[in-house]
Amino acid sequence: MANARSTIAVTGRIHDRAAELTVTGTLDGTTYRELRDTVIKSALDEPTAVIVDVTELAVPTESAWSVFTSARWHVSVWPDVAILLVCGQSASRVAIARNGITRYVELFPTLEAARAAVCVGDTVQPRRRARAQLPAVHSSLRRARALTAEWLLAWSRSEMIAVAALIVDVLVENVLEHTQSAPALIIESRGSTVTIAVEDNSQMPAVRHEHPRRGAGAVSGLAVVAALSRTWGSTPTSTGKTVWAVVGPESAL
Repeated sequence: MANARSTIAVTGRIHDRAAELTVTGTLDGTTYRELRDTVIKSALDEPTAVIVDVTELAVPTESAWSVFTSARWHVSVWPDVAILLVCGQSASRVAIARNGITRYVELFPTLEAARAAVCVGDTVQPRRRARAQLPAVHSSLRRARALTAEWLLAWSRSEMIAVAALIVDVLVENVLEHTQSAPALIIESRGSTVTIAVEDNSQMPAVRHEHPRRGAGAVSGLAVVAALSRTWGSTPTSTGKTVWAVVGPESAL
């Protein structure tokens, strides 16, 4: 007989631009991915930080605490949002530290201490961000390009429109061709970089597939994205995934 699935519950709120999640239930192999992807999705909304209170979370196997280092790894390049843990149980704090989690994720005994740390460290560069939900129709390609140009012009980033439009074309077209979902377009400007991201409801990660004879060098949509961008990735979320690319001044066409 298959092992019964454990349950986990996450409640959230926003406090001073930081996302605060409270997790209860049991963290094990049956709930690991659900919790990881929920934390990631919260970070992708780009709060100043994600604070996760795990005081009432049961973790029968200590290695499962690595769910938080996994979540942090997925958002470390973009959107680079800090993940902080709060745990009022001293035994659990010892277990978290013993398993190396605090090398990547800060740990605090109280919510107030975590909030104070976010306020002290809130010196990130300002971001401009726009998002639009698009229908699952081919004309969304044209609409996505138009929105990208409109937003970048409004942010005085016209030099990035050409490269951003090319990447938008690839990412939106991939959603329309390979998933059953409607794409959501996100464009962000931060410092000298621009990030292009597209959300969908498919759990299948975006990967470059090698041609049987020409290998990974064969020109494909994601090969174009890789060539044009500073870095790119496919980040899982609780509802699907977000495929993103970061471009800088060196990417301008």
